Amino acid sequence: MASSSDLKQFIKEAISSDKVVVFSKSYCPYCKLAKEVFNKVKQPIKVYELDEREDGSDIQNNLAEITGFRTVPQVFINGKCVGGGSDVKELYQKGELQPMLIG
Repeated sequence: MASSSDLKQFIKEAISSDKVVVFSKSYCPYCKLAKEVFNKVKQPIKVYELDEREDGSDIQNNLAEITGFRTVPQVFINGKCVGGGSDVKELYQKGELQPMLIG
């Protein structure tokens, strides 16, 4: 099992190497919601399905320490956590999501 600092390093590298990163669980309706929004705006995303990884719950525990919440999805745009599925949908509906994806 990876150490906490290894997992934090993995998370840090993951969120900095792609414009949009979603830590998700394959069966979660809020995760599907977030992925559908990015699909709608034709934004490629990097998805980590935590329920399909051996270290998924450890990653989730480390995400909680980083972001302050444990729920999924945890969506990062340009390395910054923007929240979960409902947050992404709200950003999209307010027209604030697309400008975040440019540049």
